[in-house]
Amino acid sequence: MSFEKDDQVVLNDEHSEFDGESGTITQTMESMFGDTTYTVSFDDGQETGVPESDLEEADEDAVDDEDADE
Repeated sequence: MSFEKDDQVVLNDEHSEFDGESGTITQTMESMFGDTTYTVSFDDGQETGVPESDLEEADEDAVDDEDADE
């Protein structure tokens, strides 16, 4: 599944401080090999160069719940 700018996603990367958090894709970049990586923005920062395999579509209810906490 490919993602587009402004999609809500969950990051799954145990080496990232944002592992398990929901964020918004702010940029997509395609390498010369045809691989797409993403920049994902979170409340406390952003993660760049994220491969598609580390992302999953965010559950709409989970995103709404996080917004309600603010």
